[in-house]
Amino acid sequence: MKQVLFIILTAATLCSCGKEKRNSTVAALPVEVAAPIVREVTLTREYPGYLDADATVAIVGRVNGTLSGSYYTAGQRVKKGDILFIIEPTLYKDAVSQAEAALQTAKANLEYAENNYERMKIAIRRDAVSQIELLQAKTNVATGKAAVSNAEAQLNTARTNLDYCYIRAPHDGLVGLSTLSSGSYVAGAGEPVTLATLYKDDIMYTYFDITDNEWLQRQKRGKVEQDDYITFNLGGDNYFRRKARMDYLSPNVDLGTGTLRVRAELKNDDGFLKSGSYISVVLPYKKITDGILIKDASIGTDQLGKFIYVVNDSNTVEYRHIITGELFDDTLRLVTEGLGADEHYVTKALLKVRNGMKIVPVVEQTE
Repeated sequence: MKQVLFIILTAATLCSCGKEKRNSTVAALPVEVAAPIVREVTLTREYPGYLDADATVAIVGRVNGTLSGSYYTAGQRVKKGDILFIIEPTLYKDAVSQAEAALQTAKANLEYAENNYERMKIAIRRDAVSQIELLQAKTNVATGKAAVSNAEAQLNTARTNLDYCYIRAPHDGLVGLSTLSSGSYVAGAGEPVTLATLYKDDIMYTYFDITDNEWLQRQKRGKVEQDDYITFNLGGDNYFRRKARMDYLSPNVDLGTGTLRVRAELKNDDGFLKSGSYISVVLPYKKITDGILIKDASIGTDQLGKFIYVVNDSNTVEYRHIITGELFDDTLRLVTEGLGADEHYVTKALLKVRNGMKIVPVVEQTE
């Protein structure tokens, strides 16, 4: 009987051990882990700013008359010299014709006066005319020359007014909505009337403010290799980069804000950037030769801040708080404290792991 009881107890013990082994095997879940990427990174700071076109030109009417119509599509790009508006030119064409006729008359009178003066100079030698008559002939020549100059000036004015009837684009750019509709009367002779606004946007400027201390620190560090590139943020995740050149730094610090106004010039050949847009300007300020980068999706957040799960040499998960920095390449986050370059961290299934848990690490391949 004792032998039978011993056999039963032994069998029960073996079964229990087998279950514990099976349970421990099931508990060790395969979990994907990775080593951090170590590479050179450039740190940046963001500054609020805005964009402004190279030139904002008011398109004005400078003569009186009825607006015949607009000859462009609002919001579309125009070329320098394109006709945008026409103010009824009939009266101004007539004025040019009258001025041309007046000039021809003045030239004819001058020619007659000059010929008469030459005859008078010959006649005076024969005492055929008096000195008074000779002086009068000379005066008539001077008067004729003045009349020609006056007629030329009037013709230039008439031609200028006629040219003002055809309102052209002074630059390439975008033109906004017309302020007047076709058929409206434009009284531009006394004071120019704005008809539309043209934005010369092939070159844009971004204005932003930087504190005096940050600027001094930037100067001490010297030029960062990527200074010629400025990254912009139009809101949300809309980051993009453009070649830019900082061409202006205010000569004094604003005592109220302690900042310096900075301007950067950049090309806008594709017309993507719009004048008046509020943006964030991202400037590089420092390089780190051995920055530690991990997948941003692998980072959790709790009441104490950012954390990750690190896997030690015994394949045990450790809950660890970290200090993070900037995002790179849209997916990698810089870790400034809390993770070594030779450690591994859990990349996925953060909800399935916990501190002190044994796992079977599956190492991901990183680029």
